[in-house]
Amino acid sequence: MTGGSGFIGANLCVTLAERHPDWELIALDNLKRRGSELNLPRLREAGVTFVHGDVRQPSDLAELSGVDAIVECSAEPSTLAGIASSSDYSLHTNLSGAYHCLELARRESAQMIFLSTSRVYPVAALASVLYDEESSRFALSDEQVLPGVSVNGISEVFPLTGARTLYGATKLAAELLIEEYAAAFGLRFVVDRCGVVAGPWQMGKVDQGVFTYWMAAHALGRELQYLGFNGSGKQVRDVLHVADLADLIDDQLCRPDEWAGVTVNVGGGAERSLSLRETTDLCRAISGRAVTVSGSAGGRPGDLPIYVSDCRRLAGHTSWRPKRSSLEVLSDIHEWLTEHRADLKTVFA
Repeated sequence: MTGGSGFIGANLCVTLAERHPDWELIALDNLKRRGSELNLPRLREAGVTFVHGDVRQPSDLAELSGVDAIVECSAEPSTLAGIASSSDYSLHTNLSGAYHCLELARRESAQMIFLSTSRVYPVAALASVLYDEESSRFALSDEQVLPGVSVNGISEVFPLTGARTLYGATKLAAELLIEEYAAAFGLRFVVDRCGVVAGPWQMGKVDQGVFTYWMAAHALGRELQYLGFNGSGKQVRDVLHVADLADLIDDQLCRPDEWAGVTVNVGGGAERSLSLRETTDLCRAISGRAVTVSGSAGGRPGDLPIYVSDCRRLAGHTSWRPKRSSLEVLSDIHEWLTEHRADLKTVFA
């Protein structure tokens, strides 16, 4: 598991270790993201071997052997990465890192599960989808001009022409490399284009992990701000509980031949979508605390009024379906924040 001490990687490792005690699980991570070190005791208690390594360094991966499967969770996931500062870390982590993992998979004849992102879809095209403004949110319109968009959300046939943020570009480039390795070397792979994944142990920030960030502000009594879209807070994302993602990855690891060559959107779908305004209401109800939320018309590069994952292709490959509601996602985050409040104050500073 690369990125194995990160939010998704650590949760996957702990879950898989509990379900498959006969598996030898390795979590490789460079511990760059603040808060990832808090996952180390969890990994140790679960019997997961931690390796302090970096996917940017091929020598760190070359030391691994006897690998049956690689779950590539490592990433610089911020949509703002490379805009205000150097893009060096993002490019080499997301693209060079994926290449080094592919080389390991080729050498070991290992299955590779690649956690990609909904950000592979171009910003301008996504911003042009037709939507209606409702009292608390934006909602996709019944009639659309572009292919691959409907009231169910954005599907895998949505056009890929156009800029998509440096984060999205590096992940899409990695997807293309994976396809080439499959054609050239018979690599068995799965690409999961994840929307917003949230849950306990996510060190959320304003530009990545927004649902956890929002709940943390309520738990810690900190002010928030709706950015862009006239400061309305009506922008919408679907959310998937990390435990539901773990269930899916477990299925993909246990059935590598059935999943080989599949690229799918993975998310909570329309039923688990929330606007920021709606998220505020839920956070207030769960935490019992109201915080000041101001509005600013000024947006950020790459921001979108609405993104919802259309997961109907995914549903055709598996009986897996998300089990946890958006309310459960936020409630579980609040419970975790409350239990670990002392440790997390500096993380969410």
